[in-house]
Amino acid sequence: MSHQGFVEPHGEASMLFEECPLTVRDAAKYLGVSPQTVYLWVERKQIPHLRVMGRNIRFLKSDLEPFRASFKQEMENA
Repeated sequence: MSHQGFVEPHGEASMLFEECPLTVRDAAKYLGVSPQTVYLWVERKQIPHLRVMGRNIRFLKSDLEPFRASFKQEMENA
């Protein structure tokens, strides 16, 4: 349902519109690692991330899900 003057996003735009980016601290909690580890992965370009307003780093949960699955699998195989 759309309100007068407001157009609701559809498809991919809808998913992005509804997904709130995670902070480094939130991403670390979600992945089960320390924020320092997340910063290291960002520095090494090992984790998908977004740069917002210069130095601020944000993550989309949808980008982290496959990373989290492969990370957990590596930990189980170690």
